[in-house]
This record gives sequence, C-alpha cells and structure tokens, in this order.
Amino acid sequence: MLTESAANARAAGRHALADYLALKATNDQIRERAVRWLFDCFVELAGAANRQNIPVEIERQDPHSFQHRGANMVGSILRLKQGVRCLTLEAGWTRTPRDGFMRGQALAIARISHFGIKGATAELYLKRTDDLPEWFVLNRGESASRLEAAELLKHFSTFLG
Repeated sequence: MLTESAANARAAGRHALADYLALKATNDQIRERAVRWLFDCFVELAGAANRQNIPVEIERQDPHSFQHRGANMVGSILRLKQGVRCLTLEAGWTRTPRDGFMRGQALAIARISHFGIKGATAELYLKRTDDLPEWFVLNRGESASRLEAAELLKHFSTFLG
C-alpha cells in the first residue's frame, strides 16, 4: 500500500511525500525482518531444547501492543514456557503519531523479560549503523552495546534454569 501511495504521490508531483512514503516502506521492511530474526532465534533455541526432551511451549501473538518509556509499541509477542518458567519477548515500533515516538533514533524496540526475575529484563533497540540495522542492548538505562548471540543464549539459559 505504501509503495502504491508513493507512486501516486510521485505521479502527482508530490516528490517530498513520495520520498517520505518510500523511506517509511523501507524502514518497515527492515523492522519486520529484524523482529522476525529475533523471534526466530528464540524459536530455534526452543526447538533445540524440545529435541533434547526439554519441553518448551511456544506461543506467539500478533498484533500485540506494549508500553515503552511513554510510547505505545505495536508488534508481536513471543512466550516460551516450561512449567512455571516463562520468557517473554515483545518487539514492535510506533505506528501512528498518537503512539508517541521512539527515543534514541531507534527503528524498533524489543524487551526480553523473565517471569519472576525482574533483574534479567533486557531492553533492545534496533538502530542503523553504517547503513545496516543492528540490535543494541541498553545497559542499565545508560549505554548501549551490540546484541551478540551469546546474550540471547544467556537469556535462554536463564529461562531453562
């Protein structure tokens, strides 16, 4: 729909609007792929655990909304469950002006939380670096570091206990 709207705006001579719509469509594709990658990583870890006879239930819900620093994020939620243990991954971005805005030039926001272990919660920011999108982990609300696979594995290990 955005691509068609951009083409219509360009045909009508509204180049600034067409450029904005093309950028939005590109950013939305980047967001969707990055969120899918993050979710797929945890689903793969859960699948590997299931193959080792460690039963992990996988639940996904679309659409899902969650609050992040006063803004409404719209996206998806993934829950991994094993007995009373639960790892939750929420990821999304603001969709309308009414949703607010994302801080720190983020393209998308994600939150990894563990039921009953508040200190293990992680906030992730999808940012553009050298024209490539990368996930960053916000460390104690101050500095950010690149998300490494080891960090995801650490969260999954915490989930398994």
